[in-house]
Amino acid sequence: MVPRMVPGEDEIETNLRRGTLEFCVLGVLAEGPAYGLELARRLGTDVPLLVSEGTLYPLLARLRRSGWVRTSWQESSSGPPRRYHHLTSDGRAALDTFLQVWSPFVAAVNHVVKGAVT
Repeated sequence: MVPRMVPGEDEIETNLRRGTLEFCVLGVLAEGPAYGLELARRLGTDVPLLVSEGTLYPLLARLRRSGWVRTSWQESSSGPPRRYHHLTSDGRAALDTFLQVWSPFVAAVNHVVKGAVT
């Protein structure tokens, strides 16, 4: 058996982001419609939940196909029209379900690993 190298912070953050980013997008959209660059900025502040816009647009396309997000074009006073993303009722239900699972999951992880914290 080949020993596995210890993962770095970047690898751990990438794995955590991969499992939660779509719900973070839904959470932002629960506050109101947003266009892509606006979403990228909001997800990239403080803790960087989004590394690049190249990650965001395929994710938004998947969310549209799933029926969790719908889009509309709106004129912009500062350039070309913008595609705004809106949370659908199915998207709200998915976010609500995630939130029901998330808090107990985080609490369980914290409980298990708290003895490892020094």
